[in-house]
Amino acid sequence: MYQNFIGIDMSKETFAVASSHGKETHTYSNDPTGFVSFKKEYKAKFSQALIVLETTGGYELNLIRYLQKKKLAVHRANTRKVKHFIKSFGILGKSDSIDAKALAHYGAERHSSLELFVENPEKVLQKLVERREDLKKMLVQEKNRLQAPDQKTLSRSFKAIIAALNLQLKSIEDDIESYCKDHPQFNDKRKVLETVSGIGKVISAQLVALLPEMGTLDRKKIASLAGLAPHPYESGKKIGYRCTRGGRESVKKVLFMAALTASRSNSLLGEFYKRLVNAGKKKMVAMVALMRKILVIANARLKEYEQFNIINQHG
Repeated sequence: MYQNFIGIDMSKETFAVASSHGKETHTYSNDPTGFVSFKKEYKAKFSQALIVLETTGGYELNLIRYLQKKKLAVHRANTRKVKHFIKSFGILGKSDSIDAKALAHYGAERHSSLELFVENPEKVLQKLVERREDLKKMLVQEKNRLQAPDQKTLSRSFKAIIAALNLQLKSIEDDIESYCKDHPQFNDKRKVLETVSGIGKVISAQLVALLPEMGTLDRKKIASLAGLAPHPYESGKKIGYRCTRGGRESVKKVLFMAALTASRSNSLLGEFYKRLVNAGKKKMVAMVALMRKILVIANARLKEYEQFNIINQHG
């Protein structure tokens, strides 16, 4: 079991370190140079050590990843629990040094119930996908500025930014592909999703990241979660169109693009859309119905895939 306990108080630019077996604290820069210095100076204390850090708005993640690559045990503590722990000793002051020592003490006292940090791969993929969408929006904005009739004097600037954004977009798309290859569960889900008309590589990655519940819920719940469940619009004798409300706006945008592609295809889903329009449905109403149908089919196929895997694992 653990013999040494190291507490680390993080900030944006630095981090303070204290050991349960020492009174001194040391401060390092929150960057690769500081990580190496910390590892070098505390190497003797890493044997059978548990390192405890607080959640600090994500500023602790790079250090955690560095320590985990070095095969060190790391616990990311709940800030509220640590604050109450410190108050229980009557400590009223606050400094990086005090917090680092308190975290080391917290680890020593509570280590038997503390779980080691495990990074959520879904959140990482979600951030990559969201970054891609941010870049796409910026690219559209710059292209619109370039096309404006009164912006010719700035065209060189717009073109330079557009070129840079295209490079970044290619880079982030490569990162998404690479990350999915490193996590087979994502790659396998994407392959299943891509069997549905309208869903290609980009959209499959977006759905896996933005709607991880797919394959675990029934058709009504997944439609409601995506904001595609129809709600009644009725009052007295008036009966209006059922409307979709709520849900994840980002998912609806992704499914709209999938439906747009499917509606122009010769697939069964394309025929479904054309049949609704020919029956007198408004195009947008038909498009929403197509979005919901794509989601329900994709959800069902992922559910079948998951059940097949479970049977194979226990077979």
